[in-house]
Amino acid sequence: MSQNERCRHIVAGQVQGVGFRPFVYRLASELQLGGSVRNAPEGVVIEVEGAPGAVAAFGERLPTEIPPLARLTRHERMPLPPLGETVFHIGESAAGAGHDVLISPDVATCPDCLADMADPANRRYRYPFTNCTNCGPRHTITRAIPYDRATTSMACFPLCPDCAAEYADPADRRFHAEPVACPVCGPRVWLADAAGMRLAADDAAIAGLAEALAGGAVAAVKGLGGFHLVCDAASEAAVAELRRRKHRPSKALAVMVPDLAAAGKLARLDTRAKALLAGTVRPIVLAPTLPDSGLAAAIAPDTVEIGLMLPYTPLHHLLLAAFATAVGPDRPAALVMTSGNAGGEPICLGNREALKRLGGIADIFLLHNRDILIRTDDSVVRPLTPEEAPEDGDAPPTLFLRRARGYVPSPVTLPVSGPSVVGLGPMLKATLCVSKGRDAFVSQHVGDLESLETFGFYQETLQHMLGVLHVAPTACVADLHPDYPSTRFALEQEQWPVLRLQHHAAHIYAVLAEHGLRRPVLGLALDGTGLGEDGTLWGGEGLLVDPLRLCHERLAHFSPMRLPGGDAAVREPWRTAQACFAALGETPGNGRTWPWIAGQESAVTLVGSMLEKGFNCPVTTSCGRLFDAVAALLGLCRRIDYEGQAAILLERAQEMTEHGTYACPVLACETPVRLDTLTLFAQAAADAARGEPAGRVARRFHLGLVAGLAGLARELAARTGVRHVALSGGVLQNRTLAALLPATLRRAGLTPLCHRSLPPSDGGISLGQAYYGVLAALV
Repeated sequence: MSQNERCRHIVAGQVQGVGFRPFVYRLASELQLGGSVRNAPEGVVIEVEGAPGAVAAFGERLPTEIPPLARLTRHERMPLPPLGETVFHIGESAAGAGHDVLISPDVATCPDCLADMADPANRRYRYPFTNCTNCGPRHTITRAIPYDRATTSMACFPLCPDCAAEYADPADRRFHAEPVACPVCGPRVWLADAAGMRLAADDAAIAGLAEALAGGAVAAVKGLGGFHLVCDAASEAAVAELRRRKHRPSKALAVMVPDLAAAGKLARLDTRAKALLAGTVRPIVLAPTLPDSGLAAAIAPDTVEIGLMLPYTPLHHLLLAAFATAVGPDRPAALVMTSGNAGGEPICLGNREALKRLGGIADIFLLHNRDILIRTDDSVVRPLTPEEAPEDGDAPPTLFLRRARGYVPSPVTLPVSGPSVVGLGPMLKATLCVSKGRDAFVSQHVGDLESLETFGFYQETLQHMLGVLHVAPTACVADLHPDYPSTRFALEQEQWPVLRLQHHAAHIYAVLAEHGLRRPVLGLALDGTGLGEDGTLWGGEGLLVDPLRLCHERLAHFSPMRLPGGDAAVREPWRTAQACFAALGETPGNGRTWPWIAGQESAVTLVGSMLEKGFNCPVTTSCGRLFDAVAALLGLCRRIDYEGQAAILLERAQEMTEHGTYACPVLACETPVRLDTLTLFAQAAADAARGEPAGRVARRFHLGLVAGLAGLARELAARTGVRHVALSGGVLQNRTLAALLPATLRRAGLTPLCHRSLPPSDGGISLGQAYYGVLAALV
């Protein structure tokens, strides 16, 4: 009679493409266990057989020694009768509906692979597609689950004998690494002109590109999730030419440098920034620019920060090294790496697409033949300093401005499990969210749904998510605004029932989802504009959101103001400033000299007439438009080139040594309660009229708004008994508010809740919608 035992383990989560099966194989072999491991619809299925002590040890060590990139969301065990197995093996993967497997995000090149590339004796010496179980492409090359080579874009590259031997060897770190390749059997890189004619290949292509960039060329480089537009970040002429061709006059450009030492010569880096730059994700990290960086002034003209990233693919490492050689030691080895698209379009994916769409922007193209299946931009994050966001504090240590490569498709875990629901997102900074059980999968950043190309990308993303997750959604949730493309899409499709959720309520539901909460909260939604339930444009709102009763109530808002010309006021912030003056009883004829009047007197007169008659002047309570008005008041921005520019300039203008503050009264006698932001504006205007420096006015405005919001939250908490305050909306990407508001709320005896894994901007809306839809399905 056998004394052996047998046990089945089923583990779910991020367990494919992260070296999980090789880890299980090695652990079972070390413990001298027989059995098998295989990918299956329900996760990874493991059966082990052997001495009782060894079987027990396997069960104890399995969840605690998993590979660094793995993440377990479920671990089930079940005893089985022994079968007499003494050899452990890896079984064939099984596909099927209802799988419980998470796809791994793409992972930056690991030190071991970099060492292989640097070794002349290694067969992957200087090979630009080197990877192993611990690094390389995952999400961007995955067509379906299970994650096997046959379901990735590597399927068209048969393994050579050497790679096949590594792939089959449990002792090798490339054991079952699906993108494994080498110069003999893998993808290749080549250089082409704008007509697509080949100029060079392999090492010569990278060297040729580096020389062209050092000479001032603009290039299109195929990367991991799409193309980048690239130029010398130290060349004023090259940066100016890239901006001219891309029609991007002032929005900041990201810069890639070879390593942390090079990054430290361009920006002030604290421990958080260094960890983000050098980690396995490698996002774009915003950090304060050093005055003697040597970069072109036009890299980030509106901010005191620069967006830096380090190489995250072997190709990037080789290009940066070659560029450093080409420019020499006296110039920064820094390259602009901005999304490979024209304004308003999605990032380019394939070679032919890039040659067609970027031919008028790039002089030269670095192409390769590994297909990118999922368009994915670089993620953008802003670390707060430990002083701004202590480890034991409430402010998030990292603010997400864009969540994409490296973070997607890792899910948010919901506090409840329910049927699959699709959150269709907003119009600007759009994402999609698909729920599955307790997991909510938020897509990569899609962009603004204002062009047919981007809306096509939006639909392409949704279809891929539904296919790879193997779900059949029972409903979708859309915004109230009838003209959002995402809302029209919802109303025109016939496959799912459609729920509608107000824009700012969705913001607050997203915070609840991130924190795994199903309890009433107060919400401060500080945003641009979203259609309110009363037909006006909301954006500075105090809400009571109750997910238990699936309802929300508008308890407070900012002072209403007019937007003369509607969207024209968003593009020209001086219009909103003039509207605020008009609301205070001032007109251009009463002697005040406003900074936006010079040269456009007739336009100012026209706007004054519109305000007087109430013609085409929609009402808004927007926090974002209040920032715009103050920026225009101070002469910082008359017309914007990109969304949020006026607010960015106002944030930059602050004199941080200023401690004065403006009053921002809470008018508790009104229903809803009003935060008197018009009085806040009036104080800024009065100081500006007296000649106070813009930096002091900007700082007093920020501090006054924080104090006013804390006072509003105290008033609403006293009325409702609810003391948790969820903070969301694009204005929370302002560093000052992100750092000061949570701390101020905590000192007021309240519990602030901030976004920690998604942007507070509209990029998180789809998560809030999906969570609301799941709760609605459970009622």
